[in-house]
Amino acid sequence: MSDEKHPENDPEQPVQQIQHSSATARIPDEIGRGVFATAVIVLHGPNEYTIDFIQSLARPNRVAARIILPPVVANQFVLALEQALEKYRVSFGHVPNENQAPHPGKKPESGSSNVDGGQKTQDASPQDATPTEKHSLAGTPQTSTPPPVQKNIVQPPPIADIYDNLKLPDDMLGGVYANMASISHTESEFCFDFIAQFFPRSAVTARVYMAAPRVPELLSSLKRSINAN
Repeated sequence: MSDEKHPENDPEQPVQQIQHSSATARIPDEIGRGVFATAVIVLHGPNEYTIDFIQSLARPNRVAARIILPPVVANQFVLALEQALEKYRVSFGHVPNENQAPHPGKKPESGSSNVDGGQKTQDASPQDATPTEKHSLAGTPQTSTPPPVQKNIVQPPPIADIYDNLKLPDDMLGGVYANMASISHTESEFCFDFIAQFFPRSAVTARVYMAAPRVPELLSSLKRSINAN
């Protein structure tokens, strides 16, 4: 019998913790160009949040990117998005079409925020909502103009009806997984880099651009989905 110790069975073997940075994440060429979204649908189940970024610039409206986030990362993404919007307001004043008083102006500059979650993997949700899934809408997939402000709360249409009118390519059904996100912005738009942190190197799995006026709607939709879960 051999006395050789195997590292995986040695209780004294140190456990190495892998550190990642969004600045060093690899950006594949096909991801680097990004996609532009005008609206978003948020689905959630017990193990994951699914964010469908929608392009409504032409018919049929289509899902431009599907992102799968673990619950802890979804919560961190909301906090980072709130911070990014606050930085935006400090730099550029209120977000266009946002009913808030502008903050004292500062020298315009771009800003960035990071979301860093763990590496726990989750199963992706199916295309249509199951009884354990709920959805929230940010923007209106049927039009590229912001919806009018209404006093009465309007219930969203059934999720099946929404997806009947959306083009969702087969290769996008499973979405892409992310356990980290990086947010940057200019005066006119926000950029979201969704990142998978796995050894030996993290990689950007999706890059999505949204016009600045759409971002508060994204935040509201995420909050509604998280509060309803």
